[in-house]
Amino acid sequence: MLALAMICHASNAMASNQKGPLETDFQRFESAAEALDRLHALVVAKDGEIVYELAFAGPGVDQPANIKSLSKTVLAALVGAAIEAGIIDGVDQSATSLLGPLVPATAEPQVNEITMGHLLSLQAGLERTSGDNYGAWVASPNWVEYALTRPFVDVPGGRMLYSTGSSHLVSAALTQASGETTLELARRLLGKPLDIAIPPWPRDPQGIYFGGNDMQLSPRALVQIGELYRQDGIINGNRILPEGWVEASWTARGRSPWTGDGYGYGWFVTTLAGERVYYGRGYGGQALFVVPERGLTVAITSDPTPPSPGGQFQGRLNRLIEILLGKDEVK
Repeated sequence: MLALAMICHASNAMASNQKGPLETDFQRFESAAEALDRLHALVVAKDGEIVYELAFAGPGVDQPANIKSLSKTVLAALVGAAIEAGIIDGVDQSATSLLGPLVPATAEPQVNEITMGHLLSLQAGLERTSGDNYGAWVASPNWVEYALTRPFVDVPGGRMLYSTGSSHLVSAALTQASGETTLELARRLLGKPLDIAIPPWPRDPQGIYFGGNDMQLSPRALVQIGELYRQDGIINGNRILPEGWVEASWTARGRSPWTGDGYGYGWFVTTLAGERVYYGRGYGGQALFVVPERGLTVAITSDPTPPSPGGQFQGRLNRLIEILLGKDEVK
């Protein structure tokens, strides 16, 4: 695989810091990355400074790329910012109170028990609109109505049910509560303070921006999202996310039936090379990792076109992070 662009400037201080990756780790890291033929770009930040960038293909490190379901992590950050800005009350607020007239009369009364927190942690209890159900959902004339009228297969707050329909309800609720589109809100509450570009992305038939899929962000912009969380919701001395939001987001509420990893508000929770690691992921190999104890944030973009390499590829991305963390034996 031919690298189209590469920047590597790990400092001597970093190399001597036992809690950070070593310069030799970048060599191993790059070699392992080159073996992943779907990989487009990598950006690594240490203590807020980008120390490594590598672009193999695709848009590169500073141009927007389709981050697929990694959008769920960004959407969760937007909810936190909306709470801090006083647009919504908090995660315990009922989703239907925000959705208002968008709630169909045919929805079961139990939908009133679904909170914003349940939607963020994918614990709405409604039948999933992802997987085999995804095609019918996005082909429907009203995505919000379709998602809210799925039968309940668990109680709100029950097991994790990975469903992009739940995330789309978050986007709809933000739109209703703010009087702004999700794009306008994201640009105002995240784009401006983080100094990142947030281009338009697809909308549903009613004009609501797709919640939880198909956002366009550059790897460098993703690093800024990760840094916002690593720094407990504060950027440049300004609080963007509510106090306690990061801890709440990184607290596992459900568990992935595929990986066993915990899931909080838009973030998976796992352990790699003995370190607690928080990550968001998207179809085809889009990923954002934060390792707070090492001061590390890593953004990865990959070829998003079908077929997806699935969980096996995510496992290989996890092993890249283990290499960066200095794990000696990575198979």
